[in-house]
Amino acid sequence: MNWSGRSVLVTGAGGFIGSHLVERLAGEGAQVRAFVRYTSRADLGLLNLLPAEALARVEVIAGDLRDVEAVRDAVKGVDTIFHLGALIAIPYSYVHPREVVDTNVLGTLNMLMAARDYGVRRMVHTSTSEVYGTAQYVPIDEKHPLQGQSPYSASKIGADKIVESFVRSFGTPVATLRPFNTYGPRQSARAVIPTIITQALVKDEIRLGSLTPQRDFTFVADTVEGFVRMASVDAAVGQEVNIGADATISIGELVQRILRLLGKDLPIVSDDQRVRPEQSEVMRLWADNRKAAELIGWRPRVSLDEGLAITIDWVRQNIARFRPGVYEV
Repeated sequence: MNWSGRSVLVTGAGGFIGSHLVERLAGEGAQVRAFVRYTSRADLGLLNLLPAEALARVEVIAGDLRDVEAVRDAVKGVDTIFHLGALIAIPYSYVHPREVVDTNVLGTLNMLMAARDYGVRRMVHTSTSEVYGTAQYVPIDEKHPLQGQSPYSASKIGADKIVESFVRSFGTPVATLRPFNTYGPRQSARAVIPTIITQALVKDEIRLGSLTPQRDFTFVADTVEGFVRMASVDAAVGQEVNIGADATISIGELVQRILRLLGKDLPIVSDDQRVRPEQSEVMRLWADNRKAAELIGWRPRVSLDEGLAITIDWVRQNIARFRPGVYEV
């Protein structure tokens, strides 16, 4: 799709994936509205890391997804919505489940109502592989049962179902992208890969929770490509599509892969505060990405070693942005 001149709204624009998506769309000539959560510091989040020429083409709108008027003002007049805004931290959802549900479910409802009322051409809603819970079979396709194994995953299941209802009830043109563990430059140490890298660069040991869970990692540029394709293919409306590498690696194996790339050999120490409650831990995520290939022509292009090397270089150059070894919820 030619994005030149198209008016696009990206919610969660100040976040990890959102900032990369904003940069991609602005670089292709889109008129991007970036919806970020209001703070008194006028914090742009990771949009501050965009090249000046890209950021100059972005209209930043501060607000809260739970504020109906703020959402409607942001949506009015746009062609496409990429809805990435959410509270995403699983440990935080254990502590503040109400805030997570309010933001992720009601915030999505507000966005859907505005998209319906203003006749938006396409909305791409962001789901998560966490909605599947621990795999009942692998690889996980889009027909896999949904399991709310954390308040966060339950909130995203709720949001996904609200989306489904608007497609079925009102014909609202929404497509749901379901990324498996995205990683890359700009990701915070709340995620496992930057947690490992930052500790490996400056510490004498690596403190982690469980090493046995298995994950399917996708480089951020590949995930962004999935968003762009979902907004461009008419057949994606009303569909949920997995975006993942169709490969799995345990956290323990991931640590060794990163240490090998760094040329280091460090001990791994178990940290109880990083361990999820037993019944809440998702033990295995492995994406079946055949639907993405068939429906939107998407396949991952960046290998895990290549993506990790790029991420390591970025973290090394930006280590001052992190607090290595500090557990962040």
